[in-house]
Amino acid sequence: MEITPKRITELRPDEVFVFGSNASGAHGGGAALIAHQRFGAVWGEGHGHHGQTYAIDTMSGLDTLAVEAGVFLDYARAHPELRFLLTPVGCGIAGYTPEQVAPYFRAAPANVTMPDAFVRYL
Repeated sequence: MEITPKRITELRPDEVFVFGSNASGAHGGGAALIAHQRFGAVWGEGHGHHGQTYAIDTMSGLDTLAVEAGVFLDYARAHPELRFLLTPVGCGIAGYTPEQVAPYFRAAPANVTMPDAFVRYL
């Protein structure tokens, strides 16, 4: 398992920055703001692949986060040519712990890197 760098300031052409969003895609803080300012996240799009980003709704409850994580993992499996840099989604502004969120990513394919905070819970 590859670990996501703690600080991501640039991406290779095949890399995708995976961040936590809200359903309305208002990328005003945390990793969402970085995704919007640097990597092509689209304001108003709170789900899916845009630019070199992939948005996961982490603000609509854990049940929604679980569904969104599953959709993301299916997408990553369908795109082995891409490398997805998963940030500790849900563990910032959304307020969840790595222990709560990490298990949703247990079945991640090899092209998804894991944040260090998730590793002990996988």
